[in-house]
Amino acid sequence: MMMGEDVEGGSLGSYQDRPRTFPNMRNKAYTPLIFRILMGINVRVLFILLLLSLGMIFYIGASTSGIIVFVFTVCIISFLLSIYLTKWVLAKDEGPPEMAQISDAIRDGAEGFFRTQYGTISKMAMLLALLILCIYLFRSTTAEQEASGVGRSVTAFVTVTSFLLGALCSGAAGYVGMWVSVRANVRVSSAARRSAREALQIAVRSGGFSAMVVVGMAVMGIAILYAIFYVWLGVDSPGSMKVTELPLLLVGYGFGASFVALFAQLGGGIYTKAADVGADLVGKVERGIPEDDPRNPAVIADLVGDNVGDCAARGADLFESIAAEIISAMILGGTMSKRCKIEDPSGFILFPLVVHSFDLVISSIGVLSIRGTRKGSVKSPMEDPMAVLQKGYSITIVLAVLTFGASTRWMLYTEQAPSAWFSFALCGLVGIITAYAFVWISKYYTDYKYEPVRSLALASSTGHGTNIIAGVSLGLESTALPVLIISVAIVSAFWLGQNSGLVDESGKPIGGLFGTAVATMGMLSTAGYVLTMDMFGPIADNAGGIVEMSQQPESVREITDVLDAVGNTTKATTKGFAIGSAALASFLLFSAYMDEVSTFAQEPLTQVDIAIPEVFVGGLLGSMLIFLFSAWACSAVGKTAQEVVNEVRRQFIERPGIMVRIPSLDACQ
Repeated sequence: MMMGEDVEGGSLGSYQDRPRTFPNMRNKAYTPLIFRILMGINVRVLFILLLLSLGMIFYIGASTSGIIVFVFTVCIISFLLSIYLTKWVLAKDEGPPEMAQISDAIRDGAEGFFRTQYGTISKMAMLLALLILCIYLFRSTTAEQEASGVGRSVTAFVTVTSFLLGALCSGAAGYVGMWVSVRANVRVSSAARRSAREALQIAVRSGGFSAMVVVGMAVMGIAILYAIFYVWLGVDSPGSMKVTELPLLLVGYGFGASFVALFAQLGGGIYTKAADVGADLVGKVERGIPEDDPRNPAVIADLVGDNVGDCAARGADLFESIAAEIISAMILGGTMSKRCKIEDPSGFILFPLVVHSFDLVISSIGVLSIRGTRKGSVKSPMEDPMAVLQKGYSITIVLAVLTFGASTRWMLYTEQAPSAWFSFALCGLVGIITAYAFVWISKYYTDYKYEPVRSLALASSTGHGTNIIAGVSLGLESTALPVLIISVAIVSAFWLGQNSGLVDESGKPIGGLFGTAVATMGMLSTAGYVLTMDMFGPIADNAGGIVEMSQQPESVREITDVLDAVGNTTKATTKGFAIGSAALASFLLFSAYMDEVSTFAQEPLTQVDIAIPEVFVGGLLGSMLIFLFSAWACSAVGKTAQEVVNEVRRQFIERPGIMVRIPSLDACQ
């Protein structure tokens, strides 16, 4: 209370003489309902329930396929590894009290946002689930579904269950990303006082925990649904559904994940950009104080935005991309196996789950390869963090090539086309090369070491107008190479798949679409490590803010500044990676959609004719929606930023003690 009275009266004295303490803004910690229920159960009872659940999961998996058991095993091991990473990170110290107080305020804001946003999303998801239920209850069924006894009610129940589980897992993925970032930031700040490499290791392992959980949940959720539906519906038994049709029942899972990811990305993005713009406009432009200055009331909101926009939203986004890619590839694999009359189609259907299981393994190795050493301490030259992260990514890429080749030989070998697995392995290699190219292009256009960023900085020396023009032109230019690479990847993978030797009854090659699916799997085969690099960005950004607000020595701020700069590059890298994988996945989703339409219409749908007026108008409307939603999002950011600016101005006017001129700043001016 004394500090608040002094601030309002402007009697705190000089800025340097103020005590480095902050009011306790920590409210009661927020924990989602499902976690509160689990925490209320006795530990022994919870352990027994966990063992029973695992036993049941493995029993259902063993009743389905040995491949499912392998997937379950890898996912559980990855969850155990994530627990180890969590304990390792949380065992690090939080530094002096002023650091912990700032971190508590950031955590409180992030949890408040999560509670508000995801509370609204959950209500909307329940309403949409009821709508889906009604639609499927009145939807016509295919002849195969009627013959196998899977009627409308069963299809509706299965789809709604899949939708709700996908939405739940996507929300949990977002919460996990936010949960670890708001606890790791202060530990990275504290470690920066000792060693740059230690701070880097903590940030990377914090991101690795989130990445393992996100990828593991996506794979585990789909595998559990597949196994449950397989056993419950008696798939492949006489008079029941064929295994090639089972993936069609999983589309609800991908839709649920997409539904939550859409609002998480949009809501989190609007929050973080509005807070960032508002804090910079008032602080740096109007008042001339440094970024993350503790006198700026909007700094905490800015730091909260890093967590809810880049951690929680990106976790849900990549969860959705992985889930959509797996399900669409399973649908295409089942359709191709059916048309090729392959005796055991389970390998082609379950191949995506195996690829992402190996993704968990190789990404874990990449994360653990980054060790903490005394090299790069405060008193010695600092090693380039980007080089360290790139080294870990190179290890992950090499392992991805090896494991992908082994997976294709194990899962995609068939007597009908003995060399098909090698063609699909090359498709995977195309995807892996595409992923590496996207990472390199994003790094080139966003890293301060390269010409684009340097030319943009040079343009800033002649004013705001030239800076904006150069920035817009640079952003437009950066789209060219990714589009060319995606185009080459799609055509190359389709050609390799078509020449794999797999043909239908008429002798027509039909492996092209599945080849593009395999290329998409190859691109996402390192998703775990890429997501780790993305989570590294906001954690490093928060660490720099905490160091600045707690007024740590300049040598510590230099370390966090470098980590922050690298983090901005890794965040951009993940955005490029996510967009590229989404482009490939959208091609798969459209192909899977055409397969499902063909199944229900009982006639082939091989092309979409844009000369038909309705189709052409649909394309125009779809293109228009992109610009319309972008305009609405930008408008929301602008309006929210105005509110932030007005609120900060009000606080500066009503509480004059907030702003006390710094002698060093006066000298600079």
